[in-house]
Amino acid sequence: MIELKDIQKTYRIGEAEYPVLKGIDLVIESGEFIALMGPSGSGKSTLMNIVGCLDRPTAGRFILLDQDISQTSDDELARVRREELGFIFQTFNLIGRISVLKNVEVPMMLSGVARVERKARAIKLLESLDIAHRINFSPVNISGGERQRVAIARALANDPKIIIADEPTGNLDLKNSDEVMSILTKLNKDGRTIIMVTHNPEITENCSRVIRLRDGRIMENA
Repeated sequence: MIELKDIQKTYRIGEAEYPVLKGIDLVIESGEFIALMGPSGSGKSTLMNIVGCLDRPTAGRFILLDQDISQTSDDELARVRREELGFIFQTFNLIGRISVLKNVEVPMMLSGVARVERKARAIKLLESLDIAHRINFSPVNISGGERQRVAIARALANDPKIIIADEPTGNLDLKNSDEVMSILTKLNKDGRTIIMVTHNPEITENCSRVIRLRDGRIMENA
């Protein structure tokens, strides 16, 4: 499903160059639940951004769903992000001025899904995550655990093959963290490929692999 070959990423600030990824080789199979771990500055967020088509590598090849991403246009990259990937963030990234329902509808609006169809799908997703009772609330008026459920519903809106979760429990208490991990584990068992960045080793027990990065390189892959 995903193949990274000698992926390198270097940032330039003025005349100085700062290498962040230094030759990443990684294959992720369909249906895996991957945890990316590493200390601050290890390159895990940069790697996540590349896998999520939010950034391009400086060198190397990135194959996603049999497509060479390094050869795609910006428009095609946007389509891949919109239709093939679902994103869950530590800070939820919900829009406070619109309702929970409308937040879940946003990805489908961008994909041109008809209003009746997208509303019906959004309601179904919210019901499946036990958050439909907040459907008309603003995200600013619900709890952190509820916000993350809404964010998961939004990530599933376009039925993506891959879920990318960046510290999905980072802003949650233990109870809500356990609930979010249960949801992600079920999504994985239902066939979704999940790639998760985390600092917390306690939430990785249901992952198929833990990949540890340090100084821009994979140090452990098991």
